[in-house]
Amino acid sequence: MMNYRVIEIFTSESSRWNGKSLHDAVLSLVTKRKLAARCIMTRGLAGCYENGDMATWRIEILSYNMPLKIEIVLPAAQANSLLPALQEMVTDGIVGVHDIVVASHRAQKHLLPTRLMVRDVMTPNPESVALNTPVAEIVRLLLAADFNGVPVADGMGHPVGIVTQEDLIGRAGMPIRLGLLAAMGDANRDRVLQNLEIKIASEIMSSPVVTIAEDQQLVSAVGVMLERHLKRLPVVDASGRLVGILARYDVFRAITAETPDWKELQENKIVLTEVKTVGDIMQRDAYTVPVSATLEEVMRVIDSNGLQRVVVVDESRHLLGMISDGDLLRLFAGHKIGIWDRIASKFTFMEMGRRHLAVLEQAQKDTAGKTMRTDLVTVWEDAPIEEAVRVMTTHRIKRLPVVGKEGEFRGMVSRDSLLRAGFRDVGQ
Repeated sequence: MMNYRVIEIFTSESSRWNGKSLHDAVLSLVTKRKLAARCIMTRGLAGCYENGDMATWRIEILSYNMPLKIEIVLPAAQANSLLPALQEMVTDGIVGVHDIVVASHRAQKHLLPTRLMVRDVMTPNPESVALNTPVAEIVRLLLAADFNGVPVADGMGHPVGIVTQEDLIGRAGMPIRLGLLAAMGDANRDRVLQNLEIKIASEIMSSPVVTIAEDQQLVSAVGVMLERHLKRLPVVDASGRLVGILARYDVFRAITAETPDWKELQENKIVLTEVKTVGDIMQRDAYTVPVSATLEEVMRVIDSNGLQRVVVVDESRHLLGMISDGDLLRLFAGHKIGIWDRIASKFTFMEMGRRHLAVLEQAQKDTAGKTMRTDLVTVWEDAPIEEAVRVMTTHRIKRLPVVGKEGEFRGMVSRDSLLRAGFRDVGQ
């Protein structure tokens, strides 16, 4: 048995707090405090007040201010901390408290809060470009920003398309992704941009664009993103004008801010159902190389599988580091033509090496252990998935290595897998 309390508030429809209906204000307070509480508000059929006023549904003139009752059931300790705030808020009514013995308290564990609307989460007033904006200008915009896509709007502010990194590579001929382009020297970057000047947004954008209304539920927007395999959605108002952008990062940021303290709930002996861990959703077949592998071998793995990164492990599969295509590109520093080969001709690393034997010879000597980055952020496989969301949001990373308790590499978790897990929680 668990010690809980019931807080009862007897008030009326006309009661206000800071210009807001009292019952809305009370529910908002309980929600923001992330309490292990259940609330209910009931509207009476009739009632009377201390000043002699009466309310009844039978007489129209007396039905304008019906009585309300708000009940909040929660652990006793949390009730004690909430009570002073409620007493301040209820300027017209009665606040009562009584104990209740709870035999069990079970709760479904949802990663995505179902009450959130798109407008609560979106990035407002997003950057956009016109139909005739040069592609090179779009690339410069994206290089200076922390996003990889931008809506295209007409003269009335209605989104008519979107330009993503995939559009820039597939339709505009940008030879490498934005992350690698940003890491290049100014001269080579300018050379890439010069080749993109001849095209404009209308020629390469994805159209028609999929949008979402600002007053839609967040879970509905996530469903569209997953169904259409989209990383971001332009948000429109009732007139169809662009008012925001909803990206996966916005969803994760909302989860981090809005998700209850599940650990505290469990400490209060609340049984959580449908609990998912990182191990339930991670990709187990992530590519790895041994720490002793030569960089030539690393190049072959990346080239043959179209990868952006590989994980470096020891003989016991303990996670030691990671090597990205950006790390390999730095091997060609000082070989400007070699770098340009990779960019302009989309050569694989092995093709670049064959053109520059000195680099290939060095790659045959250097090992993964010498080149790998070791400043990795990881998550345990038995961690709840909201912990992975928090880590990826805090560090703004898209893929997170998963390790066992002894540091052994288990797999990778991506933003997409987290989003799908959260969406299933609310009834996909």
